[in-house]
Amino acid sequence: MTDPIADFLTRIRNAIMARHKVVEVPASNLKKEMTKILFEKGYVLNYKFIDDGKQGIIKIALKYDPVSKVPAIKKLGRISTPGLRKYTGYREVPRILNGLGIAILSTSRGVISDKEARIQKVGGEVLCYVY
Repeated sequence: MTDPIADFLTRIRNAIMARHKVVEVPASNLKKEMTKILFEKGYVLNYKFIDDGKQGIIKIALKYDPVSKVPAIKKLGRISTPGLRKYTGYREVPRILNGLGIAILSTSRGVISDKEARIQKVGGEVLCYVY
């Protein structure tokens, strides 16, 4: 697999389109941090890290509106790819839908959201957009 982050986002996107309640993805430290951010920002209902003796698995419970069954995640987009990395300074960190969405960045201080990057005044690689 050349791009595990794109695979992570695609598995979530496909599960949402199929209206699944839970999706399982292979674990890595970067994916764990991205999952934590998605949970903190309210895009997923819950998550669980399972150690299977090998790589590990992340179980993610997807969030839907209880009445209209609309998913909390409307769009997931990979920005920085292995073939074309996208970096940004803290002054140019993108605002997604005027602050309604989030950008996830990989910085020298770890994987953080766009808002935290502006507060901490740190730039980095823009991994993906979520809204």
